[in-house]
Formats: sequence, C-alpha cells, structure tokens
Amino acid sequence: MSKTVPVILCGGSGTRLWPRSRAAKPKPFLPLIGERTLFEQTLARCGNPDQFAAPIVVAGTAHLDHVESQLGGRDDARVIVEPSARNTAAAIALAALRLPGDAIMLVCPSDHFIGDSAAFAGAARAAALLAGQDWLVSFGIEAKTPETGFGYLQQGEAIGDGGFRVARFVEKPDRGRAEQFLAHGGYAWNGGIFAFKASTFLSELGAHRPAILAAAQDAVARGREDGARFHPDAAAFARIDGESVDYAVMENTARAAMVPADMGWSDIGNWEALHAALDRDGQGNAARGQVELVDCRNVLVDSDGPSVSVIGLEDVIVVIDGDDVMITTAAGAQKVGKLHRAANQ
Repeated sequence: MSKTVPVILCGGSGTRLWPRSRAAKPKPFLPLIGERTLFEQTLARCGNPDQFAAPIVVAGTAHLDHVESQLGGRDDARVIVEPSARNTAAAIALAALRLPGDAIMLVCPSDHFIGDSAAFAGAARAAALLAGQDWLVSFGIEAKTPETGFGYLQQGEAIGDGGFRVARFVEKPDRGRAEQFLAHGGYAWNGGIFAFKASTFLSELGAHRPAILAAAQDAVARGREDGARFHPDAAAFARIDGESVDYAVMENTARAAMVPADMGWSDIGNWEALHAALDRDGQGNAARGQVELVDCRNVLVDSDGPSVSVIGLEDVIVVIDGDDVMITTAAGAQKVGKLHRAANQ
C-alpha cells in the first residue's frame, strides 16, 4: 500500500482558550501540553516515513510564519496558503486537488492532543486500508463520558478488518441523550480526523456540493506556486460558502465508514478540556508557573509570570497571560469564547 499523505488543517482561532490563545497566535502554535506545540505534536505523529508521505499543511496567511517556523526542518512539507477562511470542506478540497487521484489523505486538525501515538498510527493504518476501497473514513473516538460538546457516530455493520459503516451522524446531543449513547455502547465521538482517497473525496464533494468543488477547482487552476507554498486564487476561493466537511460530505455520502480509536484524544476545546488532559495531583489540581495551592480541588492555574496563590477553592480555572487575567468556574469554561476580548484579540 502506498504511503498516506497527512493533510494538517490550521484553521480556527481558539477563542475559548483566551487569554493564552489569541487570533495572532492561536492554540495550534502553543505548547499547551508538554514542551512542543500542538502543531508540532501533530507533525510528529505523522512522521514515520514507512507509513506517511510528506505532509501538506493548509493554513491562512496570518499564521504562515508560525507554520513555517514550527515545521522542524521538514523541507519536504508543502503549504497551501488559504486566501480566506472557508471552513474544512474547502480546505480539504484544495489539498485533494493538489494530489494524485489515488493518494490516500489523512486529514488531521492541528490543534488536538493525542496521548497514545501508537494507537493513532494503528487507527491510521486501518483507515487507510478502508480509504483505498473508496470508503470515506472517520476516526470514532471511544466515548468515555457523556460529552455534549461533540458530535457522535453510530457504529453500523462491520466492513473489512476493524472498520464499520457509519449508521448515522448525530449532532451535539443534550446530556440525557449523551448518557443514553454511552449506555448503548454503539456510539463514538466524531473526532474530526478523516481518511479518504483524493479522487473519492472530490467525487463525493462534487455530488453533494458542486459549487464548492467548482470554485476550489478554479482557485487551484488559477493559483501560483512559490517554492513549497501554493497560493490558490483569492477571487475564485472567495466565491465559496464555507461549510464543514461533516455537513458537506460525510453526512451525505453513502460511503461513510469509521474505525474505532482509543488513543488518549482531546480536542483541547476549552480550559476545562485542557485541565483534564494535563497531569494532575491527587486532588485533581494542575498548575504551571509560580503557583501555590492550599486546600484546593480540581483547580487549574496557568501563569506566564506573576506568582499566584489559591486557597480553599474547587472547580476553578485561573489563567494569567501578560496583563490579562481570566478566572472562571470549570462549568463556565465553555463561555470564555464569548468574552469580547477573546473574540477580538
């Protein structure tokens, strides 16, 4: 089997991780867990030359410097510079149009954390085998808690070795339905990681969203190369109405499949999710910087400078970045992105 091509998407602003994540330098390019950034960790997971080909990175102009400074000497990497943000269906189409039709693409968000790289590699192999048979494959992340912030995949009949049809896609459920899904056992989180053949994806995109495909084809045909960079035509790309790959393709195709993946995954979607992914003490606390905690439980303190002391609190998150201080309950972490500053910095 030919090597899988990682397609790493660097979109989004990570406003729910303000003040650490900002529009100028969002969460993919920050060392939120460990010493390497989430983008660097994503590249490393796809670094085995026996399994993976050179990566393609899709990023906006504003983040191009961050991407190129964090490629870690990968002079074989190619970068597609999006002229504007048009969501994931269009971003993936740009990459697919720059590849041979028979190339197997592994689409990876650049801002997720995966604790078990070996399990990721195994799931990628299984997904690539199905993709080679013209399935469009999602990674079905093992659902361990009744999360309401994720979409779910219902597992259907078995296909191939370790793969299954997707019986249905379920949008973010309320708490009661999420608990039912866990009790049922046949549901997984939709982790936003996909594998498919470039030609298969483009065919399905053309069948279900022909306007997106046509505009992307025009943008690529009129685009220009600049060393390892490729710049699609801005005017043609701007005609696209942005839509996620889930809505545009995955929920419409009759070829949707999934591979189960238990790999220590987190989308690091907010401060509470980051807290859960960090090493914690026996009371559930995590701290970075000059921090002292006394009689605290389930507290996260992240300070880039000032010394912080917290006494007798539970389920609280404190973040200091420069002159900005953000304090929230764990339950309020989902609302951080609604702050005026988070939306504009």
